[in-house]
Amino acid sequence: MTEHGAGPPDEYVEAEIHRLLAEDPDVAEQGITVVHRERGLVLYGEVETPHRREEILRRVSERFPDLPITSDIGVIRAQAPSQVEELP
Repeated sequence: MTEHGAGPPDEYVEAEIHRLLAEDPDVAEQGITVVHRERGLVLYGEVETPHRREEILRRVSERFPDLPITSDIGVIRAQAPSQVEELP
């Protein structure tokens, strides 16, 4: 629960953010972890592009405008294989 008693309990905020990110067809992200700290929310995880990271932060900020949000979301460079994999 939040220490100061204002707003919904942390587990509801975290669940709502997970639902928001997973169900939005433009984001469809399930690998983000949400942690509620005393100074706001911290989002952890890895995404494929900086644009996706920005979109996640924008949507969470819009949904929870009164909570400070910090990003610890990294960007993975997903590249096509450079050679054909041969299976035995």
